[in-house]
Amino acid sequence: MRAVAVLGFLVAVAPITATPGASLTLVVTRVTTGGRRQGWWVILGTITGLYVHAVLAAVGLAALVLRSSQAFLVVKLVGAAYLVGLGGWLLWSASRRPRVPGSPPVVPARRLPWRVDHPYLQGLLGNVLNPKAAAIYLTLAPQFLEPGRPVLAPMVLLATAHAALHTCWLAGWTVVAGAASRLLRRATVRRMFDRLAGVVLLGLGVRSAVT
Repeated sequence: MRAVAVLGFLVAVAPITATPGASLTLVVTRVTTGGRRQGWWVILGTITGLYVHAVLAAVGLAALVLRSSQAFLVVKLVGAAYLVGLGGWLLWSASRRPRVPGSPPVVPARRLPWRVDHPYLQGLLGNVLNPKAAAIYLTLAPQFLEPGRPVLAPMVLLATAHAALHTCWLAGWTVVAGAASRLLRRATVRRMFDRLAGVVLLGLGVRSAVT
């Protein structure tokens, strides 16, 4: 694959990457809750999801979902339900957060990456269950592949470039959120931020379901 094709793909996906979505919301939320380490877990889960989409598109499995309106609807509704569930969980957490000014934050214990509440799994599911992420590798990425050539290796290469771009974008927000975490961990500010993040995820879930 030519370097110009990879560069063209990055230019095409850059606006999509910079659009605020579930991954960015999860990064900022988890960093302000448990530190930058959790933000890196979300990033790792997100880029793992990119590779999942790339491989599925390359072998044609994801194309079957896209061609079947019923299967695509199921994937879209599951993803929307997941985002709505995360948003509802944040709103519920905000309602139970202590209201004492200056109260110390509760630092979560270490959890295994495959636990439902682990930031890695949240980042992975937030990306894998996103139909728009799948559409990038089903409709956009093929335009940068060479006809008559093997598909899997070039698709993985595009996913690697996309993952690097996505990592840089989310890493920047991880640093910013980490720098502001002391302020965001105050009880009042944290409660307001949880509510805002919950509303954003609920909105993303509803938009995904009705689009």
